[in-house]
Amino acid sequence: MKTNPDVLIIGGGLAGLAGALHLSQKGLKVILIEKSGYPKHKVCGEYVSNEILPYLKWLNADVSKLGPTIISKFQFSTRNGKMALANLPLGGFGISRYELDNFLYQKAIENGCTIINETVTTVSFDNDLFTITTPSQILKAKIVLGAYGKRSNIDQVLSRDFFIKKSPWLAVKAHYKGTLDNDVVALHNFQGGYCGVSKVENDIINICYLADYATFKQYKNIEDYQQNVLYKNKHLKTVFENSSLLFDKPITISQISFDKKLPVENHILMVGDTAGLIHPLCGNGMAMAIHSAKIASELILDFYNGKIKSREELEKKYKQDWKKHFGKRIFMGRILAKVLRNKTITNALITITVALPKLLPAIIKQTHGKSISINS
Repeated sequence: MKTNPDVLIIGGGLAGLAGALHLSQKGLKVILIEKSGYPKHKVCGEYVSNEILPYLKWLNADVSKLGPTIISKFQFSTRNGKMALANLPLGGFGISRYELDNFLYQKAIENGCTIINETVTTVSFDNDLFTITTPSQILKAKIVLGAYGKRSNIDQVLSRDFFIKKSPWLAVKAHYKGTLDNDVVALHNFQGGYCGVSKVENDIINICYLADYATFKQYKNIEDYQQNVLYKNKHLKTVFENSSLLFDKPITISQISFDKKLPVENHILMVGDTAGLIHPLCGNGMAMAIHSAKIASELILDFYNGKIKSREELEKKYKQDWKKHFGKRIFMGRILAKVLRNKTITNALITITVALPKLLPAIIKQTHGKSISINS
């Protein structure tokens, strides 16, 4: 049996790895359990807002070593081809999850974190202590971070409300080689969904889209769906027809829920998509995941050094801070998603943003944060 940690983290995506780096850097013993190995491709838009750069540097995770694409502009098109272009208020960078997750994983190992490649089967809390079970061992920890992503068997174990509801959304992602401006992240609207297109490292194009399952299931396969639905947006058609697929086939995830989640459940501090999922059209999920790990980690450190006196105070403070930083963004994401599903409103919005160039950056700011301040 492993020595029981100060903090156990379930899930090794961006939030889980950032939390592991932060806590271990400050001297806590961390065990992270991740069911998959590294490196691995994940369904993700792979654009990161620069708001997170100061924190990554503080974690000694200099992502510039990975050769990310520097992105400064945002392009948006309606399904009938109307286009708007804006400068991104903070800018960002494009990096694949294949490279970024593996980079943070290696850093966590260097920091002394123990990373176990297994699936968590049960989590229980009793007498102020968690018991976490995997197929091969039982671990106990005072604090647990839930960083296992959008949907997991653990959500079912915890009887989380959103899990029992069917979601109409699925996502499709693949990498391509082709011609695309390096400095632009694009969002192209189509019937029943929207598609993000931008470059990551090594001149690779990432194409990731969210689709309404009701529309998607009318077609026999992904290629048929893309040609009959996505290609009706002429900009998307151009991107696909001038790009060649690098994957054997696109990867997909289904049952993506944007229902409200709670940042603390069964005394587990939830981070990243586990705590709440912003619509991918906002392009800010990766930055928010990493930022949420920072918030949780700082509070856990305050708990262990006595500044926070009780678990109740820790949980209350985390709920407050999570809502303060992300509540408005997620709400605005839901509003924008509803707007973009209405063809008439979307066309009108594009017309207005073309006439008023400052409007689109102002909308973007509603779903993005400011550059993160670091308190050493």
